[in-house]
Amino acid sequence: MDFFTDILFPNRCLQCNHIIDGKDIICEGCYDQVDFTHRESLPETLLQQKLSSLFPVENSYALMNFEKDGLSRKLIHNLKYANREIVGDTLARWTAEKINLESKPDILINIPLHAKKLKKRGYNQLHRFTETLSKEWDIPYNHHYLKRTAYSTAQARKKLKQRKENINIFIVPNPLENIHFLLIDDVCTTGSTLASCAWEILKTPGNKLSVLVMAID
Repeated sequence: MDFFTDILFPNRCLQCNHIIDGKDIICEGCYDQVDFTHRESLPETLLQQKLSSLFPVENSYALMNFEKDGLSRKLIHNLKYANREIVGDTLARWTAEKINLESKPDILINIPLHAKKLKKRGYNQLHRFTETLSKEWDIPYNHHYLKRTAYSTAQARKKLKQRKENINIFIVPNPLENIHFLLIDDVCTTGSTLASCAWEILKTPGNKLSVLVMAID
């Protein structure tokens, strides 16, 4: 069955559309176009600079730079909106290959979707990424540590931001103490979502927080 599927519907590179192996998402040539971050060239990462002004952060890591017309945007768009969860596996493997953790966290957690959006999309785009990293780094994960309590459209979020309302839409149902968490998200733009989660996590005594994103805008 898989043989005929491969013949009739061959796997193609997300960038150039050339036929590639079924487990890959882009070809070798297009891989060279991915704008990976180069942490070794900076005394402090741009992500660290951005987040440390918003909340106490131990370490921060970004796999790629996010560009509106770049390959990183296409990869994440396919992961989030095109039902291509396999992209999460690949990005996680790239992350494990390219990022050396400065200190090993105790638990991997990710930004949750609201139940309504999760039902509509069918999956959280961060779950496969987190699960694959859990295996690569031998660190447990918890998909339920954070809970999103409010659902809003993109336009509604913009209005909330314009009114500068300080409404926290995340809670921690069952807090753990003295844990170093690695909080995972897809793209960091302003850092406000990460900050909202961070302050809920850091309310609990002894907790520390590091952050990992697939891309920084």
